[in-house]
Amino acid sequence: MDRRSFVGGGAAAFYAALLGNAKAAGTSRAPRLRIREVRAIRLRGGFNPRFVRIYTEEGLTGTGEFVDTMGAEYIINNNFNVMLKGRDPLEIQSILADFNGYRRINLGGPPSVVFIKGNGGPYLTAVSGVEMALWDLAGKALGLPIHQLLGGKIRDRVPVYLHAANPKEGRDLVNRLKLRALKVGLDYSNDDWSINKGFEKGKRFGLHLTNNQVDDTVNFFAGFRKELGLDTELGLELHAHYDLEGGLKICQQVEQYRPLFVEEPTTSDNVESMLRIRNNSRVPIAAGENIYTRAGFRPFLEKQALSIIQPDFTKAGGLMEGLKIAAMAETYNVAVAPHGVCTPLGTAGINHVCAVMPNFLIQEFTHYENKQFTELCEPVKLDADGCLAVSNAPGIGVELNEAAVKERLEPEFKML
Repeated sequence: MDRRSFVGGGAAAFYAALLGNAKAAGTSRAPRLRIREVRAIRLRGGFNPRFVRIYTEEGLTGTGEFVDTMGAEYIINNNFNVMLKGRDPLEIQSILADFNGYRRINLGGPPSVVFIKGNGGPYLTAVSGVEMALWDLAGKALGLPIHQLLGGKIRDRVPVYLHAANPKEGRDLVNRLKLRALKVGLDYSNDDWSINKGFEKGKRFGLHLTNNQVDDTVNFFAGFRKELGLDTELGLELHAHYDLEGGLKICQQVEQYRPLFVEEPTTSDNVESMLRIRNNSRVPIAAGENIYTRAGFRPFLEKQALSIIQPDFTKAGGLMEGLKIAAMAETYNVAVAPHGVCTPLGTAGINHVCAVMPNFLIQEFTHYENKQFTELCEPVKLDADGCLAVSNAPGIGVELNEAAVKERLEPEFKML
């Protein structure tokens, strides 16, 4: 059932009954719901988008999205589906606690949840997708947007940044969409011309940069600043390609062009390396798309190794975990700029958390004009000031385009 038919049909009677009961009781009353099935799918094209839908015995559904994974869809279909049958989908914290081993649960076979949760990987990504679907379902069940379930919004819209592969494209995006910020990266297009100047041709990660490669990156960024001036904030994406010294050299030399941040100048698996770069350069250092849960962000915050954190709520533990990460960062005076490479549905889900957190900076909207992503759901458009309005519709507020999803469904999966 899509949102239009839901709102236009059964939902109207459902909400009317709910509100009638609430009025009689003098307070709101949550409906009694039970999970019937949890089903995940993977699509062809793009970054192989993945969605999960939770079905209830009462006919209500919730949809979530999860990214950057291999195998999470199988965990959902073969394990979480067994675990969650019969559960109350509104008891989200209880379900999350059991995902983390709070109770002994039936996962459809070994191993125990305690041994497979970890701090990342496909299990946590699967949790993140299911958790978003639970919030979407809860919002629809209660007739409320997710941001109200998370405590209420601080802002009605949020600034976003898009990606640009070259200065000309950057100028076009800023002029057409009135964006305040862009993110640029040498590897957003074919960067072999620079990679092959290195000590080992074709090597893409762990790079110890030559002078020519450092100059390539700095001059590339300088071209955007020259084209766009200081009115447009520019983030520089380094995608963890560099070793400590390579990342540090770029950060030191790009400082003169005043980046909004330099993202992942080195890998996120060594806090001390990131700290050394931050302490020896004067540009804001950002990272987070490869850091998971509050436990993963804790050392980066305690050591003040990052200026800006970029958790991805579609794989770092979910929307509530994202809000908890943001709250922890707030105590260290660190801003949050959530990472996002999902379709507009997942982007809108992340947007609800951005609306609530006090220390929000800016949201990433990677595929705003990429048809492989935008065709999969209802249209999501920026406003006249280049911001993304926070939806007040129940749940996420965006539904999948069932026809487009079905057309690109991998044949081994059953349609949602």
